[in-house]
Amino acid sequence: MAFELMPLPYDSEALAPAISAETLSFHHGKHHKTYIDKTNAAVEGTDLAGKPLEDVIASARGSNQGLFNNSAQSWNHGFYWHSLSPDAVVPTDELASMIDAAFGSFDELKTKLADRGAGHFASGWVWLAEKDGKLSIEETHDGDTLADSGFNPLLTIDVWEHAYYLDHQNARPNYLKAVIDGHLNWSFAAENLSRGTAWKYPG
Repeated sequence: MAFELMPLPYDSEALAPAISAETLSFHHGKHHKTYIDKTNAAVEGTDLAGKPLEDVIASARGSNQGLFNNSAQSWNHGFYWHSLSPDAVVPTDELASMIDAAFGSFDELKTKLADRGAGHFASGWVWLAEKDGKLSIEETHDGDTLADSGFNPLLTIDVWEHAYYLDHQNARPNYLKAVIDGHLNWSFAAENLSRGTAWKYPG
């Protein structure tokens, strides 16, 4: 069964003005779809056909860069859509306690996410992740992913230019502030933490 472009978990206008419907139409409808289509084309007729996306990523890592890039980017984008929320919420319960233990406070975590995102050179992803009961901020470059890593990713922020250029031009810090202050899905992060294993791409 071929991988499918997952629908956005909210209306295309729901993240504006931080992320506009126009940006989502390109980012989700074109970029993410292209990664999915290329992944499907690459696995068709191979032993990877019908395998979960996470298995495709792990198999392609280090052996098939084209397939790795497209499958990892397919996963990253699906995870990113769920990392965003129309509503501004705050972490609670276990997640809030672990944030305080790792970063000192929720505000300090937000500052560090913004700093790491702004300082990330060129394209990539900034993650809040858990490993061995501790939280950390991780970065992956270009199409790399935490999907098949030893980390349990809780949230990610896309810092590829196409994620924000239509709305913020080259002002990546403005995009990061808008997303971190008002649109990170802390309920999704709590679900990932509680499950204890990495999120799976649906299908």
